[in-house]
Amino acid sequence: MEEALTRATVPKLLVANWKLNPQIEAEAVRLARASDAKNIVIAPPFPFLVAVGKALKRATLGAQDVFWKLHGAYTGGVSPLMLRALGVRYVIVGHSERRALGETDTMVNKKARAALRAGLAPILCVGEPLAVRRKGLAAAKRFVAHQLRADLRGVSPSSVISHQSLVVAYEPLWAIGTGRAATPADAAEMAEFIKGLLVKSYKLKVSVLYGGSVNVRNAGAFLAEPAIDGALVGGASLQAAEFRKMISINQRS
Repeated sequence: MEEALTRATVPKLLVANWKLNPQIEAEAVRLARASDAKNIVIAPPFPFLVAVGKALKRATLGAQDVFWKLHGAYTGGVSPLMLRALGVRYVIVGHSERRALGETDTMVNKKARAALRAGLAPILCVGEPLAVRRKGLAAAKRFVAHQLRADLRGVSPSSVISHQSLVVAYEPLWAIGTGRAATPADAAEMAEFIKGLLVKSYKLKVSVLYGGSVNVRNAGAFLAEPAIDGALVGGASLQAAEFRKMISINQRS
């Protein structure tokens, strides 16, 4: 009961992943101001980090990716120390769209560990493809467990000082950008599984978000689940009015 009460007091976290949007800085600033609220993370494209960071008064600045080296001959890389110097607090690692471009669990592991060493909070994305999901929830859990073990290899409890120093986002691949979200009950069961696995295997207590076609129509149902600590929001976070409604739902949950 004590653990349940503790979890209930942890604020729900909404992470706005803007992906490759918008196209101009002025629009990014306008959208950031419209989404500026407590318990919100705004992750704009790299070129807009400074402008968005200056525009935010209550929300927290996030980044969509990070490289694992601090300096050197790594064209296109952005180090965790660079991000921290810009005021970034959270960084998304292992997003399914990055994995689809060839990012491996080994790379995700390096990014997560580098972020933690630099004082950034990784938002680690895991989730099963449709072919696995069709085999049932047990198969999906095995797939996610394999990802977690690979992505968190070498991560110690001492490097994760709170529920939000490391965040896991469960984003089933078959739900991302398809309009076909998981059911809140299934997402909650997976969240409980992830939390249990990380406590048992790593002595880590983390927040678990749900991501995958989250919108104003279903956000309330996901946020009402005690096991789900928030949401990773893609396309809906680019619609200012819709995202403001989701923020209001979150504040009432």
